[in-house]
Amino acid sequence: MARILLIEPNRILAQIYRDALKQGGYDVSVAHDAQNAITSSDKLRPDLIVLEIQLIKHNGVEFLYELRSYPEWQDIPVIVNSIVPPGEFTHNEVLYKEIGINNYLYKPQTSLTELLRTIDNVLTVSPSLSL
Repeated sequence: MARILLIEPNRILAQIYRDALKQGGYDVSVAHDAQNAITSSDKLRPDLIVLEIQLIKHNGVEFLYELRSYPEWQDIPVIVNSIVPPGEFTHNEVLYKEIGINNYLYKPQTSLTELLRTIDNVLTVSPSLSL
């Protein structure tokens, strides 16, 4: 069973996503901010991270830079599932590659089914950039 770290500041959405991921057969841990996410990453050793880029105190980009600074966390696939429109972020391909994002989903246009399908794809295919 794949281990997923879900980083979502909205507690209601976190519960909805956690329940859907568990029903999808995943072992899920939830963090609501960057500091708890780093702590959770250290304890959990996730197979994949689902990240809201707009976090409280630190943003998701800062979190990923910190996470990627540790050699043991450099290869963990990351799917951004965010309220931030993709055009504001994915246009920067260098940044995208540098912090290791495998896919970017825009929450208002992404169903739970699509999120699960994306997770399945990222976990079964070698990590690569998907713009």
